[in-house]
Amino acid sequence: MKAIIRVRISQHDAHYGGGLVSGAQILGLFGDAATEVLIRQDGDEGLFVAYDEVVFLAPVYAGDFLEVSATLERKGNRSRKFSFQAIKVIEASRDLSQPSKAHVLAPPVVVANASGTCVIPRQGSK
Repeated sequence: MKAIIRVRISQHDAHYGGGLVSGAQILGLFGDAATEVLIRQDGDEGLFVAYDEVVFLAPVYAGDFLEVSATLERKGNRSRKFSFQAIKVIEASRDLSQPSKAHVLAPPVVVANASGTCVIPRQGSK
């Protein structure tokens, strides 16, 4: 099972100079995508407990559009193992003289990959 979220990164999401976005923002989007899978699969949001690996491959800036996916790789009794990917599909212009310009990336650029584990709480333990 897989969930895909497409979002525009806002100026509010920028953390560093030049509109650069923190990797923590991407991790939050991975968690949102996993939550959708968990609700569809188990009827419960679950709890994210660990990332096994996170690799940031390209910068993300305010104005970029990302496609974030969470794929359920393995299902245990209460644990759920996921793989994640964030892809930049539209890139905002960094040209201050044309701040509203953007272009579609063909091909899209992979900005992050990760894997992690979520758990479904026992009944009555939430």
